[in-house]
Amino acid sequence: MKFNKLFFLAVAFLSITFIAQAQRGVRIGYIDMEYILESVPEYQEAQTQLEGKVQRWKKDIDKMQKEIDQMKLDLANERVLLTKELIDERDEEIKFKEDEMLDYQQARFGPRGDLLIQKRQLIQPIQDQVFNIVQEVAVNKKYDFIFDKSADVVMLFAAERNDISDIVLRSINRAAKRTQATSKKDKDSIEKRDALSMDEDKEVTERDTAAEAKKDERMSLLEKRQQERDSIRAAKKAVFDAKRARLLEERQQRKDSILNARNGGTPPPGPPVGEDSDDDDGGDGGRK
Repeated sequence: MKFNKLFFLAVAFLSITFIAQAQRGVRIGYIDMEYILESVPEYQEAQTQLEGKVQRWKKDIDKMQKEIDQMKLDLANERVLLTKELIDERDEEIKFKEDEMLDYQQARFGPRGDLLIQKRQLIQPIQDQVFNIVQEVAVNKKYDFIFDKSADVVMLFAAERNDISDIVLRSINRAAKRTQATSKKDKDSIEKRDALSMDEDKEVTERDTAAEAKKDERMSLLEKRQQERDSIRAAKKAVFDAKRARLLEERQQRKDSILNARNGGTPPPGPPVGEDSDDDDGGDGGRK
């Protein structure tokens, strides 16, 4: 009898739970991992560095291919002059270079190559962080399922209200800011922002963005005015320098004129005063 009562109570509890779940409905959310990754500055910086490596690897492969093509061309041009042994030796050398290039391609771009390994190393920390945040959001917001829109799951339709990518991204940015915060004031500011709802945080972000835009506009205007002042100052200085140079030149001309007048006028062209033009005749000029 006691067992029957417990059984009926358990069935009743399960029925009530099922009805409550049915009334509430299944709550489903999703994230867009590509959008989140593109919005994380650290990921973008690392992605740029990885792209630089990829370009260097491609250049290495192009260089190897050009060297192989040149070896084949040289062999084709010299084949008639070579013995069979030399031809076989050159063919073997070309084959060795081709195998070397293929091994390099596989090591860099193959299924287990450096590119995929470094991509995984690049994405894995952010994916782990996103996974932890999604677990927390799912519990707090009572989601039953959360999918990744950018994964293989085919989503024919997804209402934007179910997208929690911004919530995840907000948590990532907050974690980064908490790590970078050095003063108590910065930490308190971050905690206040964490306490805001998504809509409130969006309004604060929009206000901060607008204030930053006004600040940039004001700085740009001040810089433009400073450039105009510098340009006017430079023009005035150029006029002053030209006027000063002209006055100095006129002053020097007056000094030269006064000096010439004191010396009896401008001396005629010829040998300097005190020298005899007939010195080359033995010094007996004027004794004729």
